[in-house]
Amino acid sequence: MASSSSARYAKHRRIGEDEEAEEAEEEAEEELERFDDFTIASSWERFISEIEAICRQWLADGPKILMQKGADCVTPFENLYMIKRELKHGKRVYSMEYYFMKSAKGKNSYWDDDTHSMQLSFGVDEFLMIAPLSASGVVLDDPESTKLLSSVAIALSSCGSNWPAFVPVHDPSRKAYIGIQNLGTVFTRRFEADRIGSQVPIRLMHLEGLHELFLSKFVLSSTDFPARVKVHFSMKLTYRTPEYDYDNETLDSEATESLTENEVASHPKKQWDDDCPWAEWYSAEDPVKGFELTAIWGERTFEETLEMAEVENASSFVADSWFLHPVVSQYMVDDSIGKFVGFASQLHLLVNAYESSAEAQFLEDFVAADTSGQDNSKSTTVPPPSVIDRVMKDLFSDEAGNSNYMEAENKYTRAMRGAPADSLFGQFCLHALWFGNCNIRAIAVLWIDFVREIRWYWEESERLPRMKSSSTIDLSYCLIHQKLQMLAICIERKKSVSHEKGAGHKDETSNTKAITKVRKGSAGVVPKMMLLNTFQEMHAPYTQDAPLMTEDMHEERLHAAEAFGNAIGLSGQLERDILSSDMSAFKAANPDAVFEDFIRWHSPGDWVSEDKVDGNSGWPPKGKLSQRMSEHGNVWRKIWNDAPPLPVSEQKSLLDPVREGEKVLHYLETLRPQQLLEQMVCTAFKSSAGILNKTTYGGFKLMKTKMDQLYATMASTLKSLQGNSDISDLAGDLKRLCQVFEHIEKLLILAASVHRKLIDAPRLAQAVFADYFNYYLPKMGTTLESICYEKEFTTKEKVGMHERDAVSNLFPPPTANQSWRKVLSMGNLLNGHEPLQREIIFSVQERISNGHYSSPTPLCTDDEQIQTHRMYISGTSNDLWVALSVTSWD
Repeated sequence: MASSSSARYAKHRRIGEDEEAEEAEEEAEEELERFDDFTIASSWERFISEIEAICRQWLADGPKILMQKGADCVTPFENLYMIKRELKHGKRVYSMEYYFMKSAKGKNSYWDDDTHSMQLSFGVDEFLMIAPLSASGVVLDDPESTKLLSSVAIALSSCGSNWPAFVPVHDPSRKAYIGIQNLGTVFTRRFEADRIGSQVPIRLMHLEGLHELFLSKFVLSSTDFPARVKVHFSMKLTYRTPEYDYDNETLDSEATESLTENEVASHPKKQWDDDCPWAEWYSAEDPVKGFELTAIWGERTFEETLEMAEVENASSFVADSWFLHPVVSQYMVDDSIGKFVGFASQLHLLVNAYESSAEAQFLEDFVAADTSGQDNSKSTTVPPPSVIDRVMKDLFSDEAGNSNYMEAENKYTRAMRGAPADSLFGQFCLHALWFGNCNIRAIAVLWIDFVREIRWYWEESERLPRMKSSSTIDLSYCLIHQKLQMLAICIERKKSVSHEKGAGHKDETSNTKAITKVRKGSAGVVPKMMLLNTFQEMHAPYTQDAPLMTEDMHEERLHAAEAFGNAIGLSGQLERDILSSDMSAFKAANPDAVFEDFIRWHSPGDWVSEDKVDGNSGWPPKGKLSQRMSEHGNVWRKIWNDAPPLPVSEQKSLLDPVREGEKVLHYLETLRPQQLLEQMVCTAFKSSAGILNKTTYGGFKLMKTKMDQLYATMASTLKSLQGNSDISDLAGDLKRLCQVFEHIEKLLILAASVHRKLIDAPRLAQAVFADYFNYYLPKMGTTLESICYEKEFTTKEKVGMHERDAVSNLFPPPTANQSWRKVLSMGNLLNGHEPLQREIIFSVQERISNGHYSSPTPLCTDDEQIQTHRMYISGTSNDLWVALSVTSWD
């Protein structure tokens, strides 16, 4: 056996003789110290022995144990792993890598995304790769590559392995390789690959020429093979959508002919998101840069070169499978804070301003503060007055009109307590996000000008823009919005009073003693109730609405009631005025009524009835006042005695618009910075989310779920702002909320882009978004640190037959205005677009029992076939890579 091996390896030993001569002096000392069965071994033999030992160990371990020992997963392939070892031979250090699969691949599965380039090129599953270990990339010449490959082949043969082994040749950038694989004791498969990195010959740009190239590798003459060779063929074409020109959509060639050069230059460039809800505030980079369409022709057999021309000219619609992959912008992958500019980034700046708000008691302190000594990283610059004027003009523009508050409400928005996005304060908060760099000093300047404008509207009795016309105050919104609602109502009331005085209306309340028996202000008869002193029906009067109060006014009233309340619940002048108004209205509607009649209608609990239980009571009804109403000096009776009989239309309003309006302005002008920023943070988060929630994204279920989760998270976090919590305790939670907001904002913009590009293929659009959502999900943590997530997004979604027309529309035919090459170099066009890449696999198979590949020993059945030649071709008109594998009988 040993003599047979020596004869077999003799030709390999000759390859290494030149290098051994150069290293003779170095090896002399080593040979004195190392012995192998008393035989002096050369360094090359020791190198082969070391390779063999490593391979035997890897063979013995198998994939499962190798994975346990730390084999690395080869990204982005989920099924491919790699383990490596370093070896030294002479002065060089080599790296030997063994690539293996966790589970076997199925037949004809090389076109899937989980296939390594070496597997695809040479049709192998597992393989060895050995190359010099150098940071600069050592270039191997042909003799060294051949010797290195021979060493591996000998070692693999000795340990009984049929792993294919590869060695790079020349510059690694050329992707040139040679390789070998021992297939038992009879067959050997050899591999070689090379790349043309410059202009590809015209013949090799077309399928006919590539088919002839493949045939030339084994058909040397007409006698070698039959005239018609059955060649197995499979092809994969990758198309890339052209960059969409939004500007050309607006300015076509005909439209621009009538415009001057200056007019064309000044025309604003159209953006992809011009009609999206967020476009009023910022323009987002399109997260979907395009699509890659993969068209796959499954394996089929051809016998003539002319048939290749038919395939090249055939429509891509006849391909067996289509797969679509979105090309996603890098900013969607990079989660470093500050890289993405949107609502989330500005909200983060607002939170920083909130942290600084406790540093002063008044906003004027921030405006007057000298910031020259502050850290430059916390810029406190303020935009020039011209910018402030422009913001004020936008906020108080007549075009703003009355807001209709068409903001979508859900169970969480009310809990956030912010103002509506379309309201005056909501718009102030949104403008503040994009004002300067949203620092506390800029906000203070903007607020002072904002309140100054509001005072002008008050003094001129002009309607406040962006405020809904209403006679009520919604306590579910923030206090600033409530105050502005109060002010808007006061302005209307003040204008109404001024108009009445100017028209010469007499104040009816001045004649308090003018008693009349005429019924006024009746809202209708009270069923089954008669006046005590006269047999007349009781009428219910129209009464004034409850006085308007903001949240803080309700709290003050409650505190006053707790501190100064009395037996009949009249805690202050307001309650007395309300009661007096109701009594005056009741008297006007019932001129013959007495105090007891009012109690029976207004406070039935204070009338103790003595009528029979069976309901057969006579008239007048029998009963008496309760004990508290019967006490001497009762306040209610005193008010009754003083109240004149006046209907609501003749009464003085319970709301003093001038007094309440001035109170509102005093609140706005003396508002503490922390109180302002608290309400701004709540409103800005709520308004920003509300704007994004108006986005049309096809109703993707995953996106809708994430939006609902965002609202729930916001409601939970912002609720703490209403409890006067410590700023330092809340800042971290708010910054984490900003991070969550950014992730969802990115996904929403992506969803909108996918939806509008695939609007005619809704199933495909939702599937494409779901693929990216599942890829992005691990990044959506709530930490403030950037998450290292290097896995690439490579998922492709299969296109249904009924969806192909919609996908083909992504490739509009080239127009005259667009820059296209006048002469297309490749075939297989899709709407006039040539493939970005064309990949082909040619192969020839033959029965082992026939011809050149017949075996002298019965190793297999007569029908078993072997792939004798295989060629993988990948390239374009400017680049071509060819990988060939040939099986020979030794």
